[in-house]
Amino acid sequence: MMLDLKRCLCAALSVLSLSAFAQTTRGAVPASDYPNRPVKIVIGFPAGGPTDIMARLFAHHLGESLKGNFVVDNRPGAGSTIGTDVVAKSPPDGYTLLLGTLAGQGIAPNLYKKLPYDPVKDLTPISMMASAPNMLVVSPELPITTVAELIDYAKKNPGKLNYASTGNGTSQHMAAELFKSIARVQLVGVNYRGSAPAITDLLAGQTNVMFDNVSTLQPYVKSGQLRALAVTSSTRLAAYPQLPTMREAGVPGYEIVSWFGLLAPAGVPTPIVERLTAASNKLLRNPAVIRQLTELSVVPVGSTPEQFDTKIKSEIQKWGAVVKTAGIELN
Repeated sequence: MMLDLKRCLCAALSVLSLSAFAQTTRGAVPASDYPNRPVKIVIGFPAGGPTDIMARLFAHHLGESLKGNFVVDNRPGAGSTIGTDVVAKSPPDGYTLLLGTLAGQGIAPNLYKKLPYDPVKDLTPISMMASAPNMLVVSPELPITTVAELIDYAKKNPGKLNYASTGNGTSQHMAAELFKSIARVQLVGVNYRGSAPAITDLLAGQTNVMFDNVSTLQPYVKSGQLRALAVTSSTRLAAYPQLPTMREAGVPGYEIVSWFGLLAPAGVPTPIVERLTAASNKLLRNPAVIRQLTELSVVPVGSTPEQFDTKIKSEIQKWGAVVKTAGIELN
């Protein structure tokens, strides 16, 4: 009888021990084993655009650094909020990431009042990867060679010029709206699902003006298919020293710089966030990566999760004021 009782107690203790071990190991995060299956980097834009180019570059080098398979998952639409929503609702295990942008993380929260996710609470910042100014270009068919001439032409022909945009709430859209607001001109927006189709119509003369990332536009500018008028950063670009900034060209207070940063769903274990942050910042110090980014007129940045979080919150505040002034709201 006593022997049977001891066996029962031993069995019960074994079950409790196994249960406690399971609870402990369930909460533990073997970051050294991460990743042991493919990691998706979701972007809110179609293939071929600047975010796609950056995502594929970072995916390749993260895969090499962490000895895993990082793949890009394009989820375009609604100012990149569709892709952001996918990540915000994904399991917080580090296997679904977001390459966030100024448009998705800084501008969209001010434009879309009914987002299906909280733009701050539902995402974990990992690292701000790079920044990139936009460039203002026009069709060579227009008799315009400077920003001043563009403003003068637009004022003499109100509503006759249109601008190509990569969708509501994108940095390209807001760059044009900011220009309209400061220069006090009328331009008609034509929205596309990405840079590639927008540029196609601009080249065909279906649209007249466009703001987009330098990396996307530079092949067409160098070939003479598009005419560049200015850059949207506060300083000139080394690759285009002849191009004035928008401020220098007569648009006071104008500045918009796009950026790309890695985020994960809220709740991703800290060891995985730290591993991704370290790998991200390391690749941005890689001479080969720096060279590739420089060729695209993109500046490598790198940051801590806390610094990136502060950047996102400051952008939301800044663009909230711009959106309010312009009276733009999307639902």
